[in-house]
Amino acid sequence: MSELFTGPLWGIVLSILCFAAGTWLSRRFPSPLVNPLLIAIALAVAFLKLTGIPLNLYQEGGDVISLFLGPATASLALSIYNQIAMLRRHWLPITAGALVGSAVSIGSVLLLCRLFGLDQALTASLIPKSVTTPIAMEISRQGGGIIPLTVAMVVFTGILGAVFAPSLAKLLRIQDPVSLGVAIGTSSHALGTSRAIQMGEIEGAMSGLSIGIAGLITVILSMFL
Repeated sequence: MSELFTGPLWGIVLSILCFAAGTWLSRRFPSPLVNPLLIAIALAVAFLKLTGIPLNLYQEGGDVISLFLGPATASLALSIYNQIAMLRRHWLPITAGALVGSAVSIGSVLLLCRLFGLDQALTASLIPKSVTTPIAMEISRQGGGIIPLTVAMVVFTGILGAVFAPSLAKLLRIQDPVSLGVAIGTSSHALGTSRAIQMGEIEGAMSGLSIGIAGLITVILSMFL
């Protein structure tokens, strides 16, 4: 029996099945709270807890899936290319929005960490919470942060954006697709962008572009901390 859980294959299969279940449930019960990724995470954690399988065995498959994170992020360039004319018209507000969003994200982390008396390692781990995982891990590593904590916070931030972005847009009456896309991409990286793509092509393109801009800005700002 234990031989079934050796090697990366079973972890990959489990991840795919959990995400497929999450996707089916999100279609069956359309709601911002029924997020496919959130459900997949919950199912995978429940399976590991019930079976008692160590996390490091599952992580062998998870590491293989993580290799596709970079190419998946790069594939967002297609939607950006399709909206190249709009990008040329709105390059200044897009850049300014990403700059302000990144500065607010970092500033709020520093303020709350100081308010609650968190040490430097925890602060460095939380600073890159709003950028995509590969960039966030390197920023955390350079600052002496805790890499697993950084990854967990990046995922948590992305899920929050993917779940609540449509509701917040309605609540705040944000109707401009460029503004909405920039806000989502800057604050909740690729996971939020996956939701932005569902909201519209322009929203997805702006969100995908903002991932790169916000990541670059966050790297630069973190060098002065």
